[in-house]
Amino acid sequence: MAGVGRMGIVVGGGPAPGINAVIGAAAIRGAVGGVQVLGIEDGFSWLIKGQTEHVTHLTTDSISRIHFWGGSVLRTSRANPTEKAEYLDAVVRSLKSLGIDKLVTIGGDDTAWTAMNIQRVAGEAISVGHVPKTIDNDLDLPPHVDTFGFQTARRVGVEIVKNLMVDAHTCSRWYFAVAMGRKAGHLALGIGKSASATLTLIPEEFPDPLPLRAIVDTLIGAMMKRRAQGRADGVAVLAEGLLLKLDQKELAEIDGMGLDEHGNPRLAEVSFAEIVADAVRKALRDEFNQKPTIVHKDIGYELRCADPTPLDMEYSRDLGYCAAKYLLSGGKGVMVSLQGGNFVPIPFDRLVDPATGRTKVRMVDMRSTRYAIARRYMIRLRRDDFKPMAEKDLASYARAAGLTAAEFRDRFEYLVQWEPPPLILRDPDGNPLG
Repeated sequence: MAGVGRMGIVVGGGPAPGINAVIGAAAIRGAVGGVQVLGIEDGFSWLIKGQTEHVTHLTTDSISRIHFWGGSVLRTSRANPTEKAEYLDAVVRSLKSLGIDKLVTIGGDDTAWTAMNIQRVAGEAISVGHVPKTIDNDLDLPPHVDTFGFQTARRVGVEIVKNLMVDAHTCSRWYFAVAMGRKAGHLALGIGKSASATLTLIPEEFPDPLPLRAIVDTLIGAMMKRRAQGRADGVAVLAEGLLLKLDQKELAEIDGMGLDEHGNPRLAEVSFAEIVADAVRKALRDEFNQKPTIVHKDIGYELRCADPTPLDMEYSRDLGYCAAKYLLSGGKGVMVSLQGGNFVPIPFDRLVDPATGRTKVRMVDMRSTRYAIARRYMIRLRRDDFKPMAEKDLASYARAAGLTAAEFRDRFEYLVQWEPPPLILRDPDGNPLG
């Protein structure tokens, strides 16, 4: 009910462009509804300790223009209240002691899981609404609905890759650029396709577990095909989630990989780009007697706190408004979404994956037209390259590698087993064309 209790706003997980827009819009709507709004600082890191002094009163005057800014005025953390039952109990007690009976959580799949559990433990005492935030774009929303921050992150990433492409061509070198995306390849594919990078590799296209050799061979095959076409340069965009698909033995051999508070590997603490670049250099040197210049680049923190684009500003403010109004109107226990320009609440129980018991993750649809077009424009070995009609081209790739056509086939043809079926366009009656 409007005018009763207090509303809390908390941010969890990594930053994303648009967080401040959500905070500002939710706080203004709460103030208009007659409730005090408290911003909880540093995520759940203080609440799990029962400390309630790290809050700030959010007023219209203090937050009316923060939607222009990147980052989070409340800061954020990966503190995980669901790690221990006593942490979760401490959070609920802390919220109650602050007089908060409405809570807006802003975050990705881990924060969504926390929101669900706060609602479960608090029951009728606290109404929780979650705003989906992640530049990974991997929360369980319809395919046409992005998470806020994704589009801004993609724009910044495209600018970086565009500049790398110019440098690669100017200096006749290759760049291996790794983009964020712990589980899904949406951001890497969005950046690579928009920038028209030489090729993009995402976890969805490979088997599980994934041998590192498959990544190495895919990249080497692309480099040889590119060389046969007269170019000694290129940019490959890789999703960091490929790292998590590696065979457990290979993964265990990577130094410095720790876990965060949610049990996820700290991908930012190791350079997957460097690991891949080193493996490709070694294979090229030892097996092909070639020493091209390969530069590795991690694209990550440059994207997360960028000022949001107008699209993300508007989108994020709409989400914040809807979250606050929903709670003020008596709603609870939902993830807030906008679909086709309209508010659609998604109940928490629909977010749980029955197989894992955790929040569902949206992966790239490998059968979609969008992915098929992206794949077709990449320069990489394809099924067609190994067909009889392509013998002349295959021979040129083999020469670039210093191999016979038969040797090249034996070395690289296995890669096409994971290539999706060709894109088939259909007429309005559903009949295939061509």
